[in-house]
Amino acid sequence: MRRYLPVIILILVSLSTSAQQYVLSGLITGPKGEPVGFTSVYIRNSTYGTTANEEGRYQFKLSPGTYNVTYRFTGYTQQTESITITDHDEVHNVQLANEVFKFSAVSDKWKQNLDPGDTIMRMAIAKRRQHLEEVNSYSCSVYIKAVQRLLSSPKSLTSKAVTQALDLDSNGRGILYQSELLSAFNFERPNKIKEITIASREAGVNTAFNYSKGSDLQVNFYNDVFKINGLSTRGYISPLASDAFSYYDYRLVGSSVQNGLTIDKIEIIPKRAHGMYFQGNIYIVEGEWRIYSADLYLTNTMSSLNLVDTMRISQQYIPITDSVWMPAAVQFNFKGSVLGFKFGGYYEGIFNNYKINPKFPDGFFNGEILRIDTAANSKPSGYWDTHRLLPLTRLEKRDYEKKDSIAAYKKTDRYLDSLQHEKNGINYPGYLIFGYDASSRDERDSLHVFPFLQTFYYNTVEGFGINAKVRYTHIIDDWHSYSITPALRYGFSNKLFSANVHAEYLNDPFHNAKLYTDSGSDVLDLNNVGTRSLYFNTLSTLLYENNYVKYYRSKYGGFGYQRELWNGVLWTAGLNYASRTQLYNTAFGHIRDVKNKDYTSNNPLVPDSVPPTDRTFLFPQNQALTFSTSVTFTFDQQYITRPTGKFNLPSKYPTLTINYRKGINGVFGSDVNYDFASADISQNNLRIGLSGFSSFKLVGGDYFNRRRLYYMDFYHFLGNQGTTFDPTYIGSFHFLPFYQFSTGGAFFEAHYQHNFAGAILSKVPFVRKLKLEEVIGANFLTTKENPNYREFYVGVQRLIFRVDYGISYAGNKKYLQGFRIFYGIR
Repeated sequence: MRRYLPVIILILVSLSTSAQQYVLSGLITGPKGEPVGFTSVYIRNSTYGTTANEEGRYQFKLSPGTYNVTYRFTGYTQQTESITITDHDEVHNVQLANEVFKFSAVSDKWKQNLDPGDTIMRMAIAKRRQHLEEVNSYSCSVYIKAVQRLLSSPKSLTSKAVTQALDLDSNGRGILYQSELLSAFNFERPNKIKEITIASREAGVNTAFNYSKGSDLQVNFYNDVFKINGLSTRGYISPLASDAFSYYDYRLVGSSVQNGLTIDKIEIIPKRAHGMYFQGNIYIVEGEWRIYSADLYLTNTMSSLNLVDTMRISQQYIPITDSVWMPAAVQFNFKGSVLGFKFGGYYEGIFNNYKINPKFPDGFFNGEILRIDTAANSKPSGYWDTHRLLPLTRLEKRDYEKKDSIAAYKKTDRYLDSLQHEKNGINYPGYLIFGYDASSRDERDSLHVFPFLQTFYYNTVEGFGINAKVRYTHIIDDWHSYSITPALRYGFSNKLFSANVHAEYLNDPFHNAKLYTDSGSDVLDLNNVGTRSLYFNTLSTLLYENNYVKYYRSKYGGFGYQRELWNGVLWTAGLNYASRTQLYNTAFGHIRDVKNKDYTSNNPLVPDSVPPTDRTFLFPQNQALTFSTSVTFTFDQQYITRPTGKFNLPSKYPTLTINYRKGINGVFGSDVNYDFASADISQNNLRIGLSGFSSFKLVGGDYFNRRRLYYMDFYHFLGNQGTTFDPTYIGSFHFLPFYQFSTGGAFFEAHYQHNFAGAILSKVPFVRKLKLEEVIGANFLTTKENPNYREFYVGVQRLIFRVDYGISYAGNKKYLQGFRIFYGIR
């Protein structure tokens, strides 16, 4: 309890209200009476304030007393007014004057300099590190408001039903989504974060990106590279980066005096027409050379943004102490268009009640970056009326009321009955690829029928076959659930019938714990890490007479358990018994006869020249009792705690997994007798500055006891044969045969891939519009039987589509080369 005491105090201080507090509100306008939306309003010499909504209206609570209230927005002169709160709510409207910039006396020294803005920015960049590290830790309260709107829509694509469903006006405009969030945010250098969501509210459907926590809006231009999730796989170069002069020119627009400080307005001018660069203005406090505010933007034309055409980032800093300034507000404002539908919106973050360098208890930063309170999503509308910092506009209030009534209707029996009927209807094109899903009205019971592409198949061992598979899931409560997956398989050529069931019981979502069992019979791939799916193997067999996958029969039973022992340490263990039988080809049909082509034996170790009817001995029928266990270490594991469990996030450090497998001899007639151990270390999406991200995987292992093992017990590799491949797993090969390199001895494999994320092709005219991502990579494998196998490849990808060209070498000889493609189906 003691470790959470600072957070509890912060929440009570930042959100507490009393009978002695009254609302200060008003309208902020410009010189011509135009509303000045999103103006920062805060109490001078404090860390408490708010922001006006987009109509220029503001409100926040104050105890009786006299306050110096500061009104500040980029482009207008900062204004501070003395306001007295007595025993009633106070309305105070403000009219701001346009900001007038001129060359200050200090700037006159630089008039001989051709670019005085360069000189100012050199001063600011020289003190970048000092300002970045001037606070060791802090706590604050965070309020985030988000709105996404449809600004216009083509009438030809907007039916009456769509207009009514989205609540659009006659011009096709309306609010699609809005949300609010209150949280307590804690930070300690260099990158420790802990946030507690106190209240959260959503209405509508989020159709773009989502910044749903305070850390998503931690804008810091003092860092060299600035990343905005959802906009690009690359980062953006800050105007204050240590090497910013390689990318930007700077122009001094002028200076003004604000509250006794000289503020220099600097125009940011990219040196190149295309790249990961900002445009706009940044305001620097002269003498201290720190950021006063920023008004920068990114465009799709220059920076190849995803989802949007423009993203504007505005930020206001305020002094917390004489030597420390912190952000009071930040806004992401975006616009875009898709198929004639124009949309826009914003995310506004307000930061209050800063506590600089608080003393956090030992163990406070334990990897939990976000904890969502159990009642966060159930706050009534009255709660938000009391604690909301950004006043609702008339349209936003109407949207909340309508969507709240719709949400209430969706809980009625009439709606749930109709929804269940509609939701459980079958979509045949969808079933073909994704399967069919049905659920009960309360969604505690659900059924998934596996897709058609995984149900009907053809191979040379079974001929045409059916692999009928469904999964039933029951949710007992928020922390307990189980699933049962029965499967029936029948091959029409070899008349072999198989039936099996897999079951899982999840009993502790806060420790990723589950118990699972398997039993029955099946026809399995001799390569236990996978070769080709039933769908792709069917196509390659019938169309090209390439029966790549080799099968055997197994009757088995087993169980296993998984649990996170400590944060970042996951342990799994299992015991399995199987009776295994060799199978042979029985079917040789095809759709077209490929010249000089014939099927190969189901024994993967015989030459391709052996007839497909071959019944060469591969292994005798045998029984195997096998124990396996592994421990995975995820260093610096960060996670989010929700009321329904713990959700781990990708780590920025490599993951280490240690595996052990034991073939137990003599128990229940088990024939196997071996010990195998391996270790692998891997990492995905390791960012390399502005040059994209890298992924790698290293695996090594050996059998230190190999008295008796069979081909299925060998260590197998994720190879590839055919033109399609799956690039989603870094440990796969492009050209490696599925079975030839499998080993019963020592091995080492290495994989490396780098995605330049458009860093190269974005510089090529016309090509940059395609937003292609360049990929290079290499794979390596060595075993005692097959030393020094290598692959090298280059490729391009866009979304789920990817094309690679590569070349491979086995020993000192070229092995294969060619294209490999991926289009989303595995």
